[in-house]
Amino acid sequence: MSDRSVSAPAPATDPAGGRRPGPAQAVVLLLASCLSVLGAVLLAPVLPRIQDAFAGTPGVATLTPMVLTVPALVIGLTASIAGRVVDRLGRKRLLVGALVVYAFVGTAPLWLSSLPLIVGSRVLVGLTEAAIMTCCTTLLADYFHGAERERYFGLQTVYTTVAATVFFAAGGLLGSWGWRTPFWLYAVSLPLAFAAARIIRQPSQARTREKLPPLPWRTFLAPVGVTLAGGLVFYVLIVELSYVLDGIGVTATATVGLVSAAGSLATAVAAYLFPRFARRGPAVTIPAAFVLCGLGILVLALASSVPVVVLGAVVTGLGNGLMLPALLTWALGSLTFAQRGRGTGMWTSALFIGQFASPLVVLALAGATTGLSPALLVVGAATLLLALVAGVLVARHSLTAEPRTP
Repeated sequence: MSDRSVSAPAPATDPAGGRRPGPAQAVVLLLASCLSVLGAVLLAPVLPRIQDAFAGTPGVATLTPMVLTVPALVIGLTASIAGRVVDRLGRKRLLVGALVVYAFVGTAPLWLSSLPLIVGSRVLVGLTEAAIMTCCTTLLADYFHGAERERYFGLQTVYTTVAATVFFAAGGLLGSWGWRTPFWLYAVSLPLAFAAARIIRQPSQARTREKLPPLPWRTFLAPVGVTLAGGLVFYVLIVELSYVLDGIGVTATATVGLVSAAGSLATAVAAYLFPRFARRGPAVTIPAAFVLCGLGILVLALASSVPVVVLGAVVTGLGNGLMLPALLTWALGSLTFAQRGRGTGMWTSALFIGQFASPLVVLALAGATTGLSPALLVVGAATLLLALVAGVLVARHSLTAEPRTP
């Protein structure tokens, strides 16, 4: 018995005219999903300049990296709360409001004069990103189902992966005019807010003031737990690749950029092709994703030349591209409309907490062993073991999943 045997809800319709959502709604949601990536990578190239600008601030060495990392932590801590708001108040209102607020808190460092205040504004960025991500993913799940839903979940990973590359380059380019300049890019959420207000429709199953139905914890905890581990694995390539190259004597930023681009391209390709593999169900796609990631990380751990590092990055990237849409499809597959916002919020929280913990776990392992390579060997081996565990959990989930209604 597979997850596909669970009854699927009818696709959402536009309550204003009974029309089914289509590519226009999907594109707005996919573009808005990229804003969490904007917060994660845009400022990386200018962090040294920010630290120099506030060199006299106590704790500057600690506060400066938080400008980049604190939004992800806040998403991890608050996305589940955003999910409850989504289920209670409705998707569209929260999405449009969060997009507007995002522009103001995102550009706030253009005028703020102290580093602690800038870090505080980044906390607010994380809050709005949690709401935006939860709303976008929930609406994609509301609007589409079956193969169409899997296609858009795959495209969500494609969009965010490509956006990460674009935003990283944009951050470096804009940073050449000063460390504050990249913050102007956060204003891009305003036209997205306008587009969402005009194009996005609240699904026909409108908000409820009644007591929300409980989540099916018996079947939902397994996807959330695997996603927590998946977030940790997913971020290993992004964070550690430059250190792996440095360890074999490669410090040229052009080379690092090209190898990173190869890994990102592999992620985008696998995510784009995900609907073809999704036909086999999560019992195949999720273990396959972890196997690819585990093998790729092991190759990175043992690499002694650039071509071998490229091979490891590509294999890991392929696993990453399969992982996110596969985990999301599994997690949301047994939820009803009234549960989906909270479920998406918890899934998002688990993913971002795992990503935030990833460099800390690798650092701890590197300290406990003899360096980065042994630490990556441990992570790679653990990821292969996780593939086996995930396969068992998905199989059990398929057997215990209860039929759901819209």
